[in-house]
Amino acid sequence: MPKIARSLSAIEVGRLKAVGWHAVGGVAGLLLQVRKPACEGAPLPRSWILRVLVGDKRRPFGLGPYPQVTLADAREQARRLAADARQGIDLKIRKKSARSALLAASAKNKTFIECAEDYMAAHGSEYTSDKHRKQWASTLVGYAYPIIGNMLVSDISMRHVLDVLVQEVKHRATGESVGKLWYARTETAGRLQGRIKTVLDYAIVNEYRAGNNPALWSGYLDTQLPAPNKIRTVVHHPCVPYVEVGDFMAKLRANHCISSKALQMLVLTAVRSGSVRMADWGEVDFHKMLWIIPAEHTKTKQEHRVPLSPQAVDLLQTLPRIAGSTKLFPSPRGKALSDMAISELMRGMRERGELVGEGVPHGFRSTFRDWAADMTAYPDELRKVASGHKVGDAVQQAYQRTDLLEKRRRLMIDWANFLDRSGNQKVATVSPIRRQK
Repeated sequence: MPKIARSLSAIEVGRLKAVGWHAVGGVAGLLLQVRKPACEGAPLPRSWILRVLVGDKRRPFGLGPYPQVTLADAREQARRLAADARQGIDLKIRKKSARSALLAASAKNKTFIECAEDYMAAHGSEYTSDKHRKQWASTLVGYAYPIIGNMLVSDISMRHVLDVLVQEVKHRATGESVGKLWYARTETAGRLQGRIKTVLDYAIVNEYRAGNNPALWSGYLDTQLPAPNKIRTVVHHPCVPYVEVGDFMAKLRANHCISSKALQMLVLTAVRSGSVRMADWGEVDFHKMLWIIPAEHTKTKQEHRVPLSPQAVDLLQTLPRIAGSTKLFPSPRGKALSDMAISELMRGMRERGELVGEGVPHGFRSTFRDWAADMTAYPDELRKVASGHKVGDAVQQAYQRTDLLEKRRRLMIDWANFLDRSGNQKVATVSPIRRQK
């Protein structure tokens, strides 16, 4: 056992300025270490050291800097450590274990924002478009982050999730309250709830939190909030009535800009605008009069074959090929045409009186479906497949592998012929498919 030095007072310890190790007494092996300053004129670095016997060797253990750790505190720490060492505890191993546990606990202290950003980074390739990625993040940034963003995910409860979903929201232009989010913007709130749940699922799987997910609907939030379909008013995309679509197409064809060509293709094929805007030349087979939309360009994430009418083929053959771009309908920079380009085209037509009503690009899918239902005898199954929808339940989808391409070709030709008529308030002549017995 080392010799116990005379116990120095706090004033005497404060006067120790010589570089080296100074025994301060009170506990065997307790020393004040004084080091050279980093630069001339800087204060002397001083810290507490305890030298104890571990096995057959004396080892130093730091107890903290002086004067932040006082003489009394240093002696108290030293007494406890010396007692543990006498019990055979390896202080060095214990210190490493404690540090490791601290680091592990710190790594699990993730905030909601950190988990959300980590999740979005890991799943970036799953977003259907850059617009989808930004929308996914914007609902969290706008509604969730201000309330739970800086909370540890381990501390978030259902009450906190409810605070997000029933917060007061204001009108963007006037700043006036429009009510609680879940009731005033139900569709947005429903998406937000799903995204919070996804982020917390990510946190649970990565062991940043334990227990059930407080953003679950069934058995959790459904006990506190009405179901969205009980309060949400379904707003359909406004569409051009099919009795007016021929006149609209005549006016649209008078405009030769690339946005007009894209909108014409959208109307002729009844597909979603994203599929049209992202279309590449490699997707079109002129010989087979076929457009094969790859899975990544569809909402359903399944390949969709579109039979091309002669009018659609003629339209594609008028398109210019832009050097360095593979897009059918490129932007001025050769990239995919923006979503707003087609919408702005229709807005301009409305302002010029070329379009009456509030029709939007997506509404032409409804125009096509209404025409096919009212004016033809094609079965509903065929009309749904033509629009790129899934038909039937999982069993039917498993056994019916055909996409009814040739039957749909006749449907799309009849639709294109109908579009060629201006003033087609008169009933169009179509050739319906007879059901096979």
